[in-house]
Amino acid sequence: MSPSSPKPNHTSPGQLQPGDGTRQLLQWGSSILGAGLFAVLLLQTLLGGFSPTGASTNTGWFALIVALMCIPFGGLLLTLGVAKWLHNRSQARRG
Repeated sequence: MSPSSPKPNHTSPGQLQPGDGTRQLLQWGSSILGAGLFAVLLLQTLLGGFSPTGASTNTGWFALIVALMCIPFGGLLLTLGVAKWLHNRSQARRG
């Protein structure tokens, strides 16, 4: 290995590599999923709930739309982040 070539990046198990993007996926995924769950909580408790025909108030409709966008997208981001974290962890254990 020549002196100018980069050194291999060995990390301990569970440690994130800098610039990897795993931390951002986990943070944004959990934040977006949390916002969607919070919108559902608000919809059920303060904004009149919803029925098979939809929400009962205008702000309830807005909360329903936010929830229906944030929960699937945040769940996918969080799942991707967890999968990437597990992959990085298994790679670090192998050596």
